[in-house]
This record gives sequence, C-alpha cells and structure tokens, in this order.
Amino acid sequence: MKKLIPILLLSFCHRLVFAQFNDTTHYHANLNTTGSINRADGDNSYLLNNVFNFGIKEKSITLNSSNNWVYGKQNNTETNNDFSSSLFINLFKTFPHFYYWGLLNYNTSYSLKINNQLLAGLGVAYSVVDQKNIYINFSDGVLFDQSDLLVNEVYHTYRNSFRFVFHFSFNDVVVVDGSNFLQNSFSRSNDYIIKSIITASFRLRKWISLTTAFNYNKMNITQSQNLLLTYGLTLDKYF
Repeated sequence: MKKLIPILLLSFCHRLVFAQFNDTTHYHANLNTTGSINRADGDNSYLLNNVFNFGIKEKSITLNSSNNWVYGKQNNTETNNDFSSSLFINLFKTFPHFYYWGLLNYNTSYSLKINNQLLAGLGVAYSVVDQKNIYINFSDGVLFDQSDLLVNEVYHTYRNSFRFVFHFSFNDVVVVDGSNFLQNSFSRSNDYIIKSIITASFRLRKWISLTTAFNYNKMNITQSQNLLLTYGLTLDKYF
C-alpha cells in the first residue's frame, strides 16, 4: 500500500500554462500529469500519463514541442511503456486562418509494438472557425515514416496525414478540446494509424479545473491499439 501512495498523488492532473500568446507573451510551457488506479478482489492496476509541452510564438511563426510518456501495470505485468516526442512548426505567411506546418515526431511504444518510429512531414492547415470560444481546424499533408516494429519488421512508407482539431468553451466554465488524426500509407491499404485525444474540463476557479482525458491509439499494421481514460485536476497560469 505504501508503494501506491505516490501513485495516488500523481493521479491528479497538474497542468501549468506559462503564457497565453498575445502581443507581449511569446512563450508557453505546459506540464500535465494524469492517472488512474484500480484495486479490487486481489487485482490491481495503475496508469500514469505525463505530458510536457513548450511553445514559442513570433509574428508569423510558432514553434511547439511536445513530450508524452505513458506507463502502466496490471497485476505486476507491464501494459504500457510508451514515449512520444514531437516538434511542430507553423508558418503564417498567406491569408487569414491558413498556415503551413512541419512535423518531426519520434515514438516508441510497448502497447503498440513499436521499437522505434520516426515521422517527418509537411502540410497545410485551415481554421474554419477561429474565435475565442469556438475553434475548428482541418489540416492535411504528407509524412515519411521510418519504423522498426516489435513484429520483426523494419520498413519505411509515405503517409497521408489528416487532422481535425476543435475547441469549445462554454462561458469559460466547461471546456472541451479534441485532436484527431488519420494517417494512411500510400502503398499499403491495411497500414494506417488512428489517434484521438479528447479532454473535458470543468472550471472550479479561474486557475483550477476538474479534467477528464480520453486517448485512443491504433496501429493497424501491428494489430495493436490502446484506450486510456484518465482524470484529475488542471492548474492554469497565464502571464
């Protein structure tokens, strides 16, 4: 039971936001830790989801990095040991609500049977709605995928990467965010990746919210998927 106490403490979500981009703020850092624990009738399991983001914004360009580590066990058997690190560049040089993007992403995942995966690509994006309380964005592009899989296969392919992002805020009390990806291989019809992250927050005070996060990942070529549902507290700070 003593070993579970630190995990219980980490099951809350501690999210620190160090900037809301405007004319005077150019940096953003975000630390998010969520988790869940289940223990009943001799069975026990726990899951921790840790995310750190950092962003820089100038007049016509934004640079964002994201690092995510998921670790879980069930009855002392490892179920998740998944790490992902991404670097995003957005270039705003044309008409309003439209931008170019670049991506560099590294993944290793026990649950999705990935030893190493490197994704790099370019594309375009357009915000259909871009308001304070409602944001809807679509993007598309091409990725190069170099993968070493746990199913003893090393290969590379090009993928079409489609993304749908949304943000809804109801009176600054209830906030729903979503980021959803479909990444199909051009050369293999059965080789596709699905990613979906949806969070819902209920604001208790200006700086604190109750948060639930839904995270689904599927890699069809390895016939593997995972679904994570975590919950906790969100702490926000802007300056």
